[in-house]
This record gives sequence, C-alpha cells and structure tokens, in this order.
Amino acid sequence: MSATENAKAVLRRLTAASATERILISFAALVMAVLVGAVIILVSGRITTCQTAATTLFGTGFCYDPVEVYLVLFNGALGEPFLLNDPALFNPNWNPLNFGFALTLKETTLLIFTGLSVAVSFRAGLFNIGTQGQLVLGGLATALFSFFVAPLLPSGLLGGLILIPLAVVVGALVGGLYGAIPGALKAYADANEVITTIMLNFIAAQIAFVLVSEFYGNPDSQVVETTPLPDWATLLPVAFPQGGDFSILALAFGLALVVAVWFLLEQTSFGYDLRTSGEQPEAAEYGGVDAKRTTVTSMFLSGALGGMGGAIWVLMVMGKWQAGVPALGFDGITVSILAGNNPFGVVPAALLFGTLKSGSLAVQFGTGVPKQLVGVLRGLIILFVAMPEFFRMLGSAIDLEPDRETVATDGGSLGGDDE
Repeated sequence: MSATENAKAVLRRLTAASATERILISFAALVMAVLVGAVIILVSGRITTCQTAATTLFGTGFCYDPVEVYLVLFNGALGEPFLLNDPALFNPNWNPLNFGFALTLKETTLLIFTGLSVAVSFRAGLFNIGTQGQLVLGGLATALFSFFVAPLLPSGLLGGLILIPLAVVVGALVGGLYGAIPGALKAYADANEVITTIMLNFIAAQIAFVLVSEFYGNPDSQVVETTPLPDWATLLPVAFPQGGDFSILALAFGLALVVAVWFLLEQTSFGYDLRTSGEQPEAAEYGGVDAKRTTVTSMFLSGALGGMGGAIWVLMVMGKWQAGVPALGFDGITVSILAGNNPFGVVPAALLFGTLKSGSLAVQFGTGVPKQLVGVLRGLIILFVAMPEFFRMLGSAIDLEPDRETVATDGGSLGGDDE
C-alpha cells in the first residue's frame, strides 16, 4: 500500500469516527501536548540559570518544574481553588466569583461569538478568515452608536435596557454587511473568499483607525480611542469583581446564541440549504438551492456573529473602542476547528482557550517561567488538540474513495483498440 493510500485510510478513519472516539482522540492529544510541553519546560529549565533548582530528576537540577507549571496554569484559571503547597489541598476561602475565573469566562464569552462566526461559514463550505475585520467594525459601530444615542435616553437601568440591545444589533448589522462583501464577491465574481476576507481585515483596521483618530477620537486621550461610554450603557459585572471585565449577562446571551445557531443550522430549511451547499454543492443546486443567495446570506450571518463579538468586547470589556483590538477573530478559527464546526462544541473549545489565556498570567507571576515559554505551551495544547479535527474536516472535503482497478467488461479488453 502506497503512502497516499495509507494517508487516505487514516483520513477515512478520522472522518468516520464517532463522537465518543473524537472525544477520546482529543483527550489523547491533550495528554500528548502536556507531555511534549513538559519536555520543553525541562529543557528550558536546564539551560536557564537559577540559584535554586525547582525540581531534580535523575540527580540533575532544573530551574522549572513542569508539574508545577501545569498545576498553576489550570489552578490559576479557576481562581486558585486548590492550595498547591498545602496538605489541605482545597482552599477553604475559594469563591467561584473570583477575579481569575472572571478572566477565564471573559475570554470564553468573547470566543463563543467568534467561534460561532467561523463555524457558520465553514458549515456553508466558505472559509471566512475575516471575522477579525467584522469584529473591529462591529465594535466601532457599537461604540459610536452608543455614544451618540446615550444622551437621548434616560440614564440608569431603563436607558441601559434600551440602548445595549440596540447597540448589539447595530454591531451585528455592520459586521454582517461587511461579511456580505466577500460573500457577494464569491457568489457573483468567483473571488476566493480566503484572499478577500484576509484583505478586508486590513481594510477594516485602517478604516476604524482613521475614523477614530481623525473624527471620533477622545479629545482627552492621546490613545486612539473613542470617548468612554457611561457605566449604565455598558455590561457591568453582576456578581464578579469589577476588574475582571466579565458580565454573566453576556455569557448567558452567548449561550442562548449557541442554541439559536444550532437550531437554525439543524432544524430549519435555511440551515439545510446552507449545510447542503457546503457539503454537496452540486446536489444542492440540482435540488433547487440558490447557491449565490445562500453564499451571501451565510457570509452575512457569519459577519453578524463576528460583529456581535465586537459589540460585546466594547460593552463588556472596554467601555469604548480602542485601537489594538485583540486577535479574537483569528482565535475563533481555531475554536471552530476544535469544535468540529458544531455550535455546541464551540462552548468547551472556547472554555479551553479562555482557561489557557487566563492561566498563562498565573504561570508568569507564580512560577517565573517567561511569557514566551508560556505561549509555546499554550500553542502546543491548541495545536495537538485541534489538528485531529482539522484533518477530519480535510478528509470530509476531499475524495477518499480507494482507487479501484479497471476491469474489462464482456467483449472488451484492457487498454486495447477496437478491431
């Protein structure tokens, strides 16, 4: 059997894997990532100079202890529920409504929106790499809309109940319209959506920068940012600490959106058309599906979800739009791949990302491990866990049927000419 046939056989096995098998594969990948990361930590700890070794193996001292690093990583992401250096183990003073856990849930909430955005486009057979640009413009539209409309509304709870939902809708509309541009180019000009969405990311960043720096900037700040919104116009923490920049209302909205997107994709005729167009485009067109309209609509929906992510970033985290928007859109691509483009799978995938991001801060401050090494560990976990799902998606997209030998029918011959 050739190497190509072996590769196809592996891809066929991954494509046909059941949900339980996929969970076990992801768990095994996580274990492998931890083991490889442990080796990297030990090697780094060996070539680093320190006064006291953090751990000793086979009579050799190492400056970094991989067990301690991983324990601090996950313990810090939860707000330290365990006392790592105490025989009591559990922290009696631990409160789930803590700062560390708030950081984890903040990242999780934002990545739910961007993960859903990418998942919708992938299910339609489109590669929307432009969620970042849609998030940037959606967030800016939300900030400007809230700034200009806030003075027209009563301050306090009533004004917030009116303004915040409208601001999220505005962000969704702007993100959706910006996402529809590459969708229309794909549908009517056959432009590659990967190239157009990547280019539109840069265009969105520059448009936002120019608008804020030249027209709508905060006159009291040297930073490129809009004027801060009043507290009542933002999503304030309900039970978590103020500095965590997390609102449980935003998370609840994100979870509700997960259910809504799943229902749209799996239980409606539009979702059937979208999925069929992505999985079997020829059959979809033969069945009467308007492929061009479905392409544009799918990209609009994907962009709208990205724009909502930008709106939540402005309303929950920043209270304004500011240059240097974090790469949430690009992280959403990996979240979607890890989730297998399943809306329900986006939640645990986003939670894993949120845990790694917030836990990385605890590692830097608690162990002395440099942030570059922490970034490597985080990247390893993401790479190992996401790659099986990536190859499964790849196997679903290409022809994996085994090559069949040509056989001669009665009255014919192989490779011969008719006499």
